[in-house]
Amino acid sequence: MYKFAVFVLLFLLSGQVFAQTTTILSPKETLELQSEIPDIPFSIRRAYAYSDKRGSFDLVLCEKESRIRENDTLKSNLTAICYLQDHGGYREQWRITDALAGIQDQEYGTEYTIWFWTKYCSATDIDGDGIVEPIIVYGTKTEYGYKRIKIITLYKGHKYAIRAVECDLDFCRTFVKDAKMKELPLKIRQYIDQLLEQMRKEQDLILHHH
Repeated sequence: MYKFAVFVLLFLLSGQVFAQTTTILSPKETLELQSEIPDIPFSIRRAYAYSDKRGSFDLVLCEKESRIRENDTLKSNLTAICYLQDHGGYREQWRITDALAGIQDQEYGTEYTIWFWTKYCSATDIDGDGIVEPIIVYGTKTEYGYKRIKIITLYKGHKYAIRAVECDLDFCRTFVKDAKMKELPLKIRQYIDQLLEQMRKEQDLILHHH
């Protein structure tokens, strides 16, 4: 049923720009997708279906629940997986995995949860080349606030990452972009810069070296 619904959606949108075919799956569609792909390791937090000139894809953001703390569900692991719909099956294209650092840090706090920041994740054709460039954003939290933040852009099968550690003090704060990010098309780099600025304003983040 899920595959049929996605086929109909993509058929109806086939005359439009490829980036406009991206959709977030409903809870029912997400459960159906999870049941169809046995190697998805954790519960799906969010799932996207999109089509570009290479074919039709499903992107799943999965989180492993660890425990409940003060009515908040904590997560210990996460993974993002992109599948190509291939002759009735699913062929994995790429995968991102991460987990809590597991380091006890009495001075700066110990990570206790990790999760996707779905508000800032996307799967759109940013530069208009007919290929979707997914952006995956996630972070961890300690008892003192945010700790690690990662922003990963997928461009033509390659990963371009920004890695940040939030800290009020200069010496413990880091913000590092992959050197190869300068090779990305200008429109994508501008989009990422705008995303960083949005995150700074909405999440009260620094996202700078100093």
